[in-house]
Amino acid sequence: MAQPAQKYATYQDVLDAPPNMVAEIIAGTLYTHPRPASRHAWASSRLGGALDSPFNSGNGDSGGPDDPGSPGGWRIVFEPELHLGDNVVVPDLGGWRRTSMPIYPDVPFFTLAPDWACEVLSPSTRQLDLGPKRNIYAREGVSHLWLVDPDAQTLEAFHLQKTGQWLLIASLSENDQVSVSPFDAISFPLAKLWP
Repeated sequence: MAQPAQKYATYQDVLDAPPNMVAEIIAGTLYTHPRPASRHAWASSRLGGALDSPFNSGNGDSGGPDDPGSPGGWRIVFEPELHLGDNVVVPDLGGWRRTSMPIYPDVPFFTLAPDWACEVLSPSTRQLDLGPKRNIYAREGVSHLWLVDPDAQTLEAFHLQKTGQWLLIASLSENDQVSVSPFDAISFPLAKLWP
């Protein structure tokens, strides 16, 4: 797991982190970890690619995200920097419904919590992703959370309940078909995420 700094971290600490590191602040502690390794990056890229065309751009021959025949309606971003309360977190993928974010902002970071977040688990980030970051997403009202594990080749999808607790809605492995809320308008094999 990443080694935390000893002082109360500020955004300047994030800015001062080496460029080859991802820096996050959780409960006043700075965590740095290396950029994703190849299997992690592959899974994240493939998942983002599977969702981009139908949800960010419309699907193929459709008229785009506003076409009623297209799933559309989302803004899906790779590694968005999120400033949520005093925390700075960077999910592997984040998605906002266009109704939540009608205009895509030109900003250095986002202060609006996404409607969907995806964490690709790796040895250096697993404990943060499964513990504090998952709690932050729940507190900030992120409706959907996906956890992708390239080592175990699994995907777990959660929906946030009104109680603020996560409900597991799908647990996929091997070559299961991924057709899971909020992206259940499409289907693709989970095996697509592994090299």
